Amino acid sequence: MTLKDVYNKLLEKYGYQNWWPVHEGQNSIVEITFGAVLTQNTSWKNVEKALENLIKHNMLDFEKVYCSDIEFLKELIRPAGFYNQKAKTLKAISKLFLEKPHKDITREDLLSIKGVGKETADSILLYALNKPYFVIDAYTKRFLSRLGLVSDKIDYDSLQSFITQNIEMDLEVYKEFHALIVKHCKELCTKKPKCEICFFNCEINITEGVKN
Repeated sequence: MTLKDVYNKLLEKYGYQNWWPVHEGQNSIVEITFGAVLTQNTSWKNVEKALENLIKHNMLDFEKVYCSDIEFLKELIRPAGFYNQKAKTLKAISKLFLEKPHKDITREDLLSIKGVGKETADSILLYALNKPYFVIDAYTKRFLSRLGLVSDKIDYDSLQSFITQNIEMDLEVYKEFHALIVKHCKELCTKKPKCEICFFNCEINITEGVKN
């Protein structure tokens, strides 16, 4: 089974996910960028609470966050956890977006900011800036390793290279494929996989207690 086959099978099952979800009337670049930072080490439910606080106080804005009192910002994003570091990261990333044209922002620019790792940077590049960087996360590694396409020990860069070498470089495919993997891993390819009802029939043998 090729990666394209995997993508088509996921798409046939779940349909287009149309990621990244944003609130109506909000600047998508700002919301996606902030959301990518806030979602680190927490659930999306908690991110939603933090984003709603920012929207309520009219703070979903690069300039307003950059100029804001950091203690006030911490309180707004508290539901997302790790708010001390995330507040600093939001300020730093807002500064970058204010000082540099969005089309010129690079992966290296994002990675130079404390609190922005590869997954966060690539999420911003793909979904906020519409640049073809495939996002690698725990779901991606779990799913593709269980299919037997990669090792469960594969690192971020190697997995990203594997994907980009085996599927066409298409912005919308990258967006949908990643979103579909997340959907599948939340529905069926969970930590305790529901292999008996999975349409991939990968017949993996995962013993009780193993978490990929």
